[in-house]
Amino acid sequence: MAPPSSSPLCLPLPPLSIQPRNRRSFPLPLTSRFPGGVLSVRSPRFPSSSSSSSSSLELSRTVRLRCSSQKQSAEESELELERLFSNLNQATLKREPGSLSSAVFLVTGTTVGAGILAIPAVTQNSGFIASAVTCIFCWIFMVATGLLIAEVNVNTMCELGSGGVSLVSMAMRTLGKLGVQVTCWSYIFIHYALLIAYVARSSEILTNSLGIPLWESATLFSLVMGGICYFGSQRLIGAVNGVLILAIVLSFAALVAVASKDLHWEALLKANLEAVPMSIPVIALSFVYQNVVPVLCTNLEGDLTKIRTAIVLGTAIPLGLFLVWNAVILGTITSADVSSDNFIDPLQQLRSSNGVVGPIVEVFSLLAIATSYIGFVLGLSDFLADLLKLPSGQSKPLPYLLTLVPPLILSLLDPEIFFKALDFAGTYGVLVLFGILPAAMSWSDRQSNSITSMGLPTLVPGGRLTLALIGGGAGWVIISELLENLGKT
Repeated sequence: MAPPSSSPLCLPLPPLSIQPRNRRSFPLPLTSRFPGGVLSVRSPRFPSSSSSSSSSLELSRTVRLRCSSQKQSAEESELELERLFSNLNQATLKREPGSLSSAVFLVTGTTVGAGILAIPAVTQNSGFIASAVTCIFCWIFMVATGLLIAEVNVNTMCELGSGGVSLVSMAMRTLGKLGVQVTCWSYIFIHYALLIAYVARSSEILTNSLGIPLWESATLFSLVMGGICYFGSQRLIGAVNGVLILAIVLSFAALVAVASKDLHWEALLKANLEAVPMSIPVIALSFVYQNVVPVLCTNLEGDLTKIRTAIVLGTAIPLGLFLVWNAVILGTITSADVSSDNFIDPLQQLRSSNGVVGPIVEVFSLLAIATSYIGFVLGLSDFLADLLKLPSGQSKPLPYLLTLVPPLILSLLDPEIFFKALDFAGTYGVLVLFGILPAAMSWSDRQSNSITSMGLPTLVPGGRLTLALIGGGAGWVIISELLENLGKT
């Protein structure tokens, strides 16, 4: 295949090392040292910023490396190397390219989680109009931070020549040891908090439906969903996510059709802007998917166009679901209930007021939790494997045990932890890990002298101003929530 017409992407010069990695990818075997010259790689997968076409070209089995010296103008030496594709089957060593549809399903499934169940509860005081505007702004914010993570992740894979890098490796490269510490503790905190919330709510649903003890339902959910994550291949997990999302759409349509019969349209006109700040942490948490962005970059082999499409489309679907869901729920509850001082879960009110809606709400809730649970288990297990410096390739049981067992135990200790875990994780976890840190890492990456950072295009426009707005906005919400919580004590 002929190389693209755009200028070649220049990469740094570590020793050439090509190793197949199962279910992991590296964008391109990086460069080799050649005396007196700079080695540049023409890669269709990583078009340079001056490329006129953003579409990916079909990859060839060979990569042409051209080594040239400043003194060498007439003569050029070329070296052809056999390319080992990023996603390789460990047994057959055949390429298993990542699927864009599977990537979209993974993002959508991770986003549509337990957070959607809490949105009506935290937005009932602000009203539908104000909460809808807040949802759109939070969606834009979270898409931007996800693209920043993808940008830094691909740059880090290029520079390190790694088959897949986690947020820890990204933080070490861009922010140093302090950034690593903040990233590690924030990542672990938010993932465990959300997994605890997911297991707690799913076990409650299964206990009510199956009539089994709470510990049995929690164990059953963890074993089934955790087993899919551990034993399943990329294609199987993508297929399971696709089926679950289809079931979510069907149950969601049934829920809207039944509940909308009692919809009070005048109730949707309410807008209380003063109550908006209190809803931001949970709404932002509802759009969390960034934990699987490193997995996306690996599975899609660093294709920036596909990564951008997967993130934007994969989060746009949940945005539509959130808006319709919130309208239906807030339009069916009475204003007397909303104005009461006691906290009322609108879903619980909906279950008690309409016997037909109850089972549909339970099915939708369980499916939403299951899809998000898969994404968070994959993200945390990969993170722990990287943190423990376990060899890449085959799935290791230790990261999955550390991912599945603690949330199971803690959810059984406090079955009522659902809303508390979501609010705490949204305020002090999501906005630090997926708000401030992506902006800081991208700022450092763009200002560095790294050849890969200068050669690859940016996914989020606006330069330093955009990064400052993202990091400053997240910091403002965290400080506001902290001061308000301190004032209540």
